[in-house]
Amino acid sequence: MARRIVIIGAHAAGCDAAAAARLTDREAEIILLTNERYAGYSRCGLPFVIGGHIKSFEDLIVFPPSYFRMNRLDLRLEANVTNIDVNSKAVEVQYRDGRTEKLQYDSLIIAAGARPAMPPIKGREKQGVYVLRTIDDGERINRAVENAKSAVVVGAGLIGLELGVAFVERGLKTTVVELLPQILPAMLDKDMADLVQKELEKNNLRIITGKSVDEILGDDKVTGVSVAGEQIQADIVVVATGVRGNVELAQKAGIELGETKLIKVNMRMETNVKDVYACGDCVESIHLITKRPVVCQLGTTAVRQARVAGINAAGGYAVFPGVLGATVTKLFDLEIGAVGLTETFAKRVGIETVSMTFSGKTRAAYYPGAMPIRVKLTADRDTERIVGAQIVGGEGVAQRINALSFAILNEMTVKDLARAETCYAPPLSETWDPMVLAAQALLRRMK
Repeated sequence: MARRIVIIGAHAAGCDAAAAARLTDREAEIILLTNERYAGYSRCGLPFVIGGHIKSFEDLIVFPPSYFRMNRLDLRLEANVTNIDVNSKAVEVQYRDGRTEKLQYDSLIIAAGARPAMPPIKGREKQGVYVLRTIDDGERINRAVENAKSAVVVGAGLIGLELGVAFVERGLKTTVVELLPQILPAMLDKDMADLVQKELEKNNLRIITGKSVDEILGDDKVTGVSVAGEQIQADIVVVATGVRGNVELAQKAGIELGETKLIKVNMRMETNVKDVYACGDCVESIHLITKRPVVCQLGTTAVRQARVAGINAAGGYAVFPGVLGATVTKLFDLEIGAVGLTETFAKRVGIETVSMTFSGKTRAAYYPGAMPIRVKLTADRDTERIVGAQIVGGEGVAQRINALSFAILNEMTVKDLARAETCYAPPLSETWDPMVLAAQALLRRMK
């Protein structure tokens, strides 16, 4: 009899797990369950639709209905999984029309994702307060923008800043409020974050750091927020203070959580329960440098974990080694990327580091369109291995972060990178790439 694989979740992780399972087992019956109206779309693209760079939310759908049909994947929308029974190997599903069903499985993949974290801010229930996670959320914010003049975003992580930029691009007077002393706290050290903040402020995005929103003001509808005694006008408030993994179903079923409070898995993405796998935003990862569990809720991590979960759930063999957390974004005309550990995080896990920041150009300085780029390299003082990199610049950031990701993965030392050969042509690059110059400067500092 054909193997039945049930997948909870049908977005980045769920869809990629299904694709890998189908390639591994051509005959398997594969059922995907999502409680949303749409499946298989890119959440990362939502702020860019609101900013007007992408025409419509439908353009974000990566896996259209035809894809599921063509690959014989049984996709069920607006299907809410209410219980997992690992003893009888079944999940209980409630459909939108009120029907309930008990689905047996041979292998189960939990790709339940995450939901926005809503801090207990007074007034958060008012009309005009939003979160951004789904297409439905995006459509609600998009409609609100049409009649708004001002906005406040709570949280200056990636989504918060991408949204803040989107609002400015749509002509709204916008303020971003961050509780921590810097923007992008999980991605950058303060010196690099301050550089980004300065650029964003030049583009009329107001940023307040080191303060919290005390209250969301207004009667039924939002009129503003109160921050450290200051009242800031706002027709729209978006809370972007991170996400929490959807782990409750798994926990209730006796599936073990790790020290990060996300689902604990081994390298094959297996949970502590036989034939139950997990991947994506609800799962913790192992950091390749610290070898410790870490929260890494990125689309790239989700799809890589999902492929491994899908192959194994379908009877194949694959492993997921861990993460470096390579991240990149574009805010106005500024590209920002990072990989590995920040100085702050390295210190927290007891690694003594040495860092160097170097400013260069993206092309030959005399070539029209050459833009500034700033590279920060961080190395382990004892082993001299590169453990982190941060880059802020006008172009070419993503590919340099990719190169530095390879360098860290292959345990390159600062000396190795300082000797690296890079290409040169005036319209594309300098004779010495800023990455290599940063490594040479760091090498001198270490000596």
